[in-house]
Amino acid sequence: MASTAGSKVESKNDVASGDGVEVPGAKREEKVGVEVEPRTGVSFPVRLEDGKQLNSVGLRKKSMLGVGLKIYGFGIYADNEKLRDLLKSEFREAPATPTKEMYQKVIDSDVGMTVRMVIVFSGLTMSMIRKNVGESLGGAIKKLTGGNKHEDLTSKVLDESSDDIKLTSGSVMEISRLPGYTYQIKVTDKVVSKIQSELLCRAHIYTYLGDNTFDMDAREKFGMSMLKLF
Repeated sequence: MASTAGSKVESKNDVASGDGVEVPGAKREEKVGVEVEPRTGVSFPVRLEDGKQLNSVGLRKKSMLGVGLKIYGFGIYADNEKLRDLLKSEFREAPATPTKEMYQKVIDSDVGMTVRMVIVFSGLTMSMIRKNVGESLGGAIKKLTGGNKHEDLTSKVLDESSDDIKLTSGSVMEISRLPGYTYQIKVTDKVVSKIQSELLCRAHIYTYLGDNTFDMDAREKFGMSMLKLF
C-alpha cells in the first residue's frame, strides 16, 4: 500500500561515521513509510518486517460510565500477494464497492494477517486485556456459529500470560493469523499466546472486518484496499 496523503517516510537507522560520512559497505536499513491514525496520532509503518502491508488504520473505543475512551489505535496488515490471489480466484472482476462476500472470504481464509495495536489508554492491565479479548472473540464466534460462544476455547487465550506485564501508553500488541490457522498474540514483541484454531482465527478477523466491527471506517478502508488488488 502506497503512503497516502498525510503519510511520511522515516528511516529507522542511517548508517554513518561520527563525522556524518557514510561508511563504505555498511548496511543501511530501508526507509519505511508510515501512516498516522488521525484520532490518536499513532504512526503505523506501511510494511512490517515479515512483509505484510498496511491496508487500514482505525481506533478502538470503549464506553465507560457513559464516556467514550480511546483505548488503542490499530493498523490492519495482510499478505497482499496471497490476498490478491484469493480475491482473483473467487471474483472475476472488482465490484464497484466492497461486498459482504469479499469481507467474508477474507475472514474465512488462511491469508496471513496481523492487527497491530498501539495502546493510548494508560490504565490498561493484562487482566483487562484478557477479559476484553475473550469477550470480543466470544461475541464474534457466536455470530459465526449461530449462537455458541465456545468459552472453552476463548478461555485459553492469554491464559498463561502474566499480569506483571506492564502496558503503558505506547505499548504495542500484535494479534496475528499465521499460516495453518494459528492465532498468535505478541505483547511488546514477546509471544504470550499461540493457539492453532481455525475458529479463533476467523473470529479475530471478524472483529475488525465483520458487520459489527469496532470501527466501520477502518473496515471500509480495508475494503477499498482490496479493490485495488484486482
